[in-house]
Amino acid sequence: MDGKELFQAALGLLPPWQVEGCCFDEKASRLDIHLNFPRGSSFKCPVCQGAGKVHDTLEKTWRHLNFFQHETHLHARTPRVDCAQCGVHLAAVPWARPGSGFTLLFEALALVLVQSMPVSAAARVVGEHDTLLWRIATHYVDQARAKEDFSGVCKVGVDETASRRGHKYVSIFVDVVRRKVLFATPGKDAATVAAFASDLKAHGGDPEAVTEASADMSQAFSKGIAESLPNAKVTFDKFHVVKLVNDAVDEVRRMEQKTNPELKKSRYVWLKNPENLTAGQWEKFDGLDVVNSNLKTARAYAIRLSFQELFNQPADLARPYLDKWYYWATHSRLAPMVKVAKTIRLHQDGILRWFTSGINNGILEGVNSLVQAAKAKARGYRSHKNLITMIYLIAGKLDLKVLPT
Repeated sequence: MDGKELFQAALGLLPPWQVEGCCFDEKASRLDIHLNFPRGSSFKCPVCQGAGKVHDTLEKTWRHLNFFQHETHLHARTPRVDCAQCGVHLAAVPWARPGSGFTLLFEALALVLVQSMPVSAAARVVGEHDTLLWRIATHYVDQARAKEDFSGVCKVGVDETASRRGHKYVSIFVDVVRRKVLFATPGKDAATVAAFASDLKAHGGDPEAVTEASADMSQAFSKGIAESLPNAKVTFDKFHVVKLVNDAVDEVRRMEQKTNPELKKSRYVWLKNPENLTAGQWEKFDGLDVVNSNLKTARAYAIRLSFQELFNQPADLARPYLDKWYYWATHSRLAPMVKVAKTIRLHQDGILRWFTSGINNGILEGVNSLVQAAKAKARGYRSHKNLITMIYLIAGKLDLKVLPT
C-alpha cells in the first residue's frame, strides 16, 4: 500500500473522491493532502439530491485532525453541480459540512474539548483561534436544539445565574422530570418566561400543558409564570425560602455583634445545621453556650431550625405548623425575623405547594454550580451567547451529532 492508498483508506474516501497527492513540510510541521475526482464524475445536487454534471470547480481547504503531531489540511477541487431543476450549486463533500473550514472529525474533537475545558484552552490545544471554536460549538448546539421535542414538558423550574459583574444575569429553564436545561436567555424579568413559552411552542410544547413551576419568590418570575404559563401552579423553591431565613438570622447576628464581641467569627455557626458543624465550629458553638444563653442570635437560630422542620411535616399538618411558626417569629421582637416571617406569610401558598408538587430547584442549583465553575475556569465569557452555548453543552443533554451514521 503506497502513501496515496494509505491516506485514501485512513480518510475513508469513497469514489469518485481519491487522494491525488500529499506534501509534507518538515520545517512548518505541516501535512497537506490533495483530493480530486476523475473527469466525467457526477455529483448530487445539494438542493434536490438529483444527479448533475460538474459545471466548474472551486479550490477549497479544510483543517483536519493532526497527523501525529503535524498540522494537517485537506485540499480539494470542489465541484459546482449544474442541476436542470435547481441551477448551479456547490456540491457537498463527505468530510465536511457546507460553509465550514474544518473537517467533521476536527469539529467532533473540538466539541469534546470545549465540553471539558475552557474554549481558550481548547483553542491552544488544536492551534486555532477560540472564536472559530465558538462558531463550531454554537452551530452544533443550534442544530441539536432545532431538533428538540418539548411536547411532554409539564413541570419546569426557573432560576437566574450571574453572567458577569454589574448585575448581569441569564435565566435558565429546566425540565425537572428529565433533569435537563430546556432554555436559557439573558435577563431575569417576566419577559424571560414569555421567551421560554415561545421557545416551548417552537419545539412542539404547549405552555398551557405546564402544570407545575418551581421558582424563587421574585415578583418578576411570578408575574411571568402567571402570564405565560397560565395553568402552572407555582412552588416557591424551598432552598431559596430557607436562605431567606438564614439571611435574617445573619442580620440578627451582625446587629448583636456590635455590642457582643463574642459573636465575631461565628457566622457559619448559625448558618449550618448542628450535624454539619466542623470541630472548630462546635467549639465556638459550645463556648457561646447557645442553649442557655440569652443571645438574640440564638433565638433567631432556634426559629430558623424550627422553620426547616416545616418540610418534614405530614402534608395535612404543614399549614397549622407554619401558622404556629409564624406566630413565634412575629412575636420574637427580632426585626429581621419578623420581616422574613411576613414575607413567608405573603408567599405561603407557593411554599406549601411543595407538599403537593414535590418539586424544587435542586437541579438548577446543580446546573448553576457547573456553569459558575466553567465560568471561573474560563475567567468569564465575552458574551451572553457564549455563556448560553456553554449552558446547553454542559446541561442541555443535547444529541450533538457531528459525524454521519
